[in-house]
Amino acid sequence: MSHLSRLLDLESICLDEPARDWRAAVALAGELLERAGATSGEYTQAMITSVEENGPYIVVAPGFAFAHARPSEAVHRTAMSWVRLARPVEFGHAANDPVTLVVALSAKDKKEHLQAMRTLATLLGSPETRTALDTASTPEEVLAVLTEDAPASPAGPATTEQAAPAEPAATTSTEQAADSRNKILTVCGNGLGTSLFLKNTLEKVLDHWGWSRYLTVEATDTISARGKAKEADLILTSGEIARTLGDVGVPVKVVENFTSTTELDAALRELYDV
Repeated sequence: MSHLSRLLDLESICLDEPARDWRAAVALAGELLERAGATSGEYTQAMITSVEENGPYIVVAPGFAFAHARPSEAVHRTAMSWVRLARPVEFGHAANDPVTLVVALSAKDKKEHLQAMRTLATLLGSPETRTALDTASTPEEVLAVLTEDAPASPAGPATTEQAAPAEPAATTSTEQAADSRNKILTVCGNGLGTSLFLKNTLEKVLDHWGWSRYLTVEATDTISARGKAKEADLILTSGEIARTLGDVGVPVKVVENFTSTTELDAALRELYDV
């Protein structure tokens, strides 16, 4: 997959690295970006500060943290780094700790890395691919797994017990909701990392349901989300970001595993009362 290979090279992949805590784990990923000339040290500190301020929202799936910060002058080019830890570390996430894999992203803007994010989210949502990545013995093997053809994964949830619903109802199941605005927001601290993971998985479910022509999904940050909430039917995000947002006038649903189509399917059925 050329989108990932353009952002991640062998020198930016480290396996079985020791880290005493989550800060050290993020710092390891940041240092790889620095060595590659993609960022300066200020960006590594910004990734750590983002977690200190917003909580462990970057832990988007069991055992996996996606470290990132806002585009800034500390970013010289869009790139990724990959750190598999020798021993798991706790980030403080209630559902997805402990973390064994930390991937860091430096982005020059909010567009250049979109396809690579979609690819990575699809790969990490495949149990077979995740196992291959967790057991790869060399950086070459990791890169080979990441650049192979995408695994055949279902567009929707793994279960076949529930059929895809008909087109969306006019309102959500929450009494506060007004007529459908045909938009869902996925939200993270910076609007360009974890929210894109969630957007990718949500769009898979909407494609499976045949709802993509009715609903749009926008990834955004916490500040923008407050202003855009009135344009949306609902917001999907992490527990930490949900607490930061507070009451924005539309339903806010906490998602634990941003790569799980099954969890997103259940969330949509609850929020759209289908």
